[in-house]
Amino acid sequence: MAERTLDVQGMSCGHCKMAVSGALKGLNGVSDVAVDLSTGKVDVSYDESKVGFAEMKEAVEEQGYDVVK
Repeated sequence: MAERTLDVQGMSCGHCKMAVSGALKGLNGVSDVAVDLSTGKVDVSYDESKVGFAEMKEAVEEQGYDVVK
């Protein structure tokens, strides 16, 4: 299991947190997501043989948020 922290811009409320968390958890291979609204950091635990950064970035950006790294 791998872990990665995404720097997401544009999140400001509970709805934002749920949208980002839900989008990431919907990806095959993502097992856990922790969103910190105050810092914009999203910690993701995932199986790197099933999902990668590009898919995670796309899922978050489809919800209307920007992934800086």
